[in-house]
Amino acid sequence: MKIGYARVSTEDQNLDGQVDALQKVGCDEIYKEKASGVSERAVLEEAIRYLRAGDTLVVTKLDRLGRSLKKLIALIEELKDRGIHFESMDDGIDTSTSVGTFFFQVIGAFSELERNLIVERTKKGLEAARRRGKFGGRPKTHNENKKEIAYREVMENKKSIKEIADSLGMSRMTIYRYIEKKNEKPVQNEHR
Repeated sequence: MKIGYARVSTEDQNLDGQVDALQKVGCDEIYKEKASGVSERAVLEEAIRYLRAGDTLVVTKLDRLGRSLKKLIALIEELKDRGIHFESMDDGIDTSTSVGTFFFQVIGAFSELERNLIVERTKKGLEAARRRGKFGGRPKTHNENKKEIAYREVMENKKSIKEIADSLGMSRMTIYRYIEKKNEKPVQNEHR
């Protein structure tokens, strides 16, 4: 069974051209949606749930499924795992053929290469920053003296953590983390 999916991005656009093309190639059912390529597409999800092994999902162009290559590849993999074929008419893609399957494998390989290159560049950038004495993460907003004052006040039980945090302009979590960090450190022997 061929299931068609037609989508336009805005309400004022017309689906007729896509619907006519999908009918011409023999789609038994056609799901129509007016939603942008990056938003949630309930009708597409409904069409995917309707598909069964041996069926084919047909679109007029690849971009009808969305703009993200990563999501497109994930969708095609999901369909493949369920035994469902995919066809994009204008792009000449048909995963029921060897060439169509190869096309998606190539796209998947490029996508994986891109992810790996991003990871590599990120690692190199972090290493270069560390060599220059810069470290990632959130900058410290309170110096050790302020944290030590909070610690002493907590240990002397003069005020609640909330009162101490409010008076010093700190969060309670900062105080809790400092107490935890301080209590983890082994006590040094002063007789050395």
